[in-house]
Amino acid sequence: MTNKPFKLTYSTMFDPPAELHARFDVAVETIKASWLGKDHKMWINGQAVGAADSFEVRSPINRDWLIGRFPNASLDQVDQAVRSAQNAAADWAATDWRQRVDILRKAAHIIEERVYDISAAVALEVGKNRMESLGEVQETADLILWYCDQMERNDGFDRTLPNDPLSGYTSTNRTVLRPYGVWAVIAPFNFPFALAGGPIGAALVAGNTAVFKVASDTALSGCLLMEAFRDAGLPPGVLNHISGSGSIAGSALARHEAVCGITFTGSYQVGMEIFRHFATGRFPRPCIAEMGGKNAVIVTENADLERAALGIMRSSFGLQGQKCSATSRVYVVRKVAEALQERLVKITEDIVVGDPTQKECWMGPVINQAAYERYQQCSQNLLSHGRILTGGQILTDKGRDRGYFVAPTIGQADLDYRLWREEKFIPLVLIGAVGSLSEGIALANRTEYGLTAGFYGNAEETRIFHNQIEAGTTYVNRPQGATTGAWPGYQPFGGWKGSGTTGKAIGSFYYLPQYMREQSRTVIL
Repeated sequence: MTNKPFKLTYSTMFDPPAELHARFDVAVETIKASWLGKDHKMWINGQAVGAADSFEVRSPINRDWLIGRFPNASLDQVDQAVRSAQNAAADWAATDWRQRVDILRKAAHIIEERVYDISAAVALEVGKNRMESLGEVQETADLILWYCDQMERNDGFDRTLPNDPLSGYTSTNRTVLRPYGVWAVIAPFNFPFALAGGPIGAALVAGNTAVFKVASDTALSGCLLMEAFRDAGLPPGVLNHISGSGSIAGSALARHEAVCGITFTGSYQVGMEIFRHFATGRFPRPCIAEMGGKNAVIVTENADLERAALGIMRSSFGLQGQKCSATSRVYVVRKVAEALQERLVKITEDIVVGDPTQKECWMGPVINQAAYERYQQCSQNLLSHGRILTGGQILTDKGRDRGYFVAPTIGQADLDYRLWREEKFIPLVLIGAVGSLSEGIALANRTEYGLTAGFYGNAEETRIFHNQIEAGTTYVNRPQGATTGAWPGYQPFGGWKGSGTTGKAIGSFYYLPQYMREQSRTVIL
């Protein structure tokens, strides 16, 4: 990079060195010239594999840009991938944990070495701006390294316990965490690299083998991630990659009898279906599911309104509102509601919407036609049940006419209107006035989700907020993002209630042990 120390995180991305931009610009041209439009394959048992049927992925920035063609995995190929992982499981579990750590650290370093090219591909495929794309890819490496560090700091999760006090015998005791076997990873379109690579890193370093699939809209990310793990030197069958639809390939993977555990990120409906399936088989199996959010921000009269408006804007419209951690609800104490609203509208109207690979464009397109239509329907409904303060239109002028571009939208509606409760994954935030902090907290908690929450106010109010809010990840007085921006080693990321199944957070001290089960060992010598 440069002589100036710079660590890329979601908090530091707002003032990057010039060299970062220059290298990203080169990477975009490289990816366009060398990668777009190609045919890609899956990876099963150490071999590149095609399929009888394929699907195309086109960029949401410009539908004329063909990202590539990818295999639609058949049910037989899903089975082959799982059986391959099953056959490799015993040897990989028997591999010394230190050797597994070495291989996974190498994979993380390969991702770091390729961070610009991979990030450019993610930007073109997902529609993320350059800093979000670079942040996601670097976060993937950091997650893998974090889990390697946790394995090392816990000495492979092998602990000696006191000997039993038996007369005439020496009775030794140990507790060991051991892998489950085959682990499935199903990742979403919005973070196809980090939410596949992080769980894969945890599963593999713990001694499991794995099969993974990312969303069809972002199939190239899955291929690039597989390449990084492959080039790190994983033995055949330890990690297998399939592509295809969620309803066929994803469902077959999640329901395969030989899958011992799963990490799923996606909708509440699908996540709960998988969770129930894993709980009601011949025996319960671990299911780590992150299932979205309807994240609220509360602002009191003691808040710094400039800071609050900036943090709300960044979390509402970063990645076009397509984050499970995005802000979609703001409850502001009535005394300062108009002032906050004015500031928020002003800075929202300054957002540049366009090709997110361009430096000046902070907000890109929504991911696909379904999201494009959902935005239009929600905007129309909001006009009927409330009002739109800014936005509410699709953007079809020259340069944006071939993509799924929409305006960042701020609206108001009765506090009982269903849009306050339903996750929509679009750049739309509602703002409503409340009488007090306690009313704001009560409304914030009135949802089946509990992923992230933000607050702007004073120290005493912060204590009340933390003690009463029902969310797994919280931020207070944060201009970088009111409800978004967790980074490995800094902010564990996980949800309560309908947002998660385990109560443990990604990138935390408690996450990795979920990929292992405990065995007590007593030996009398």
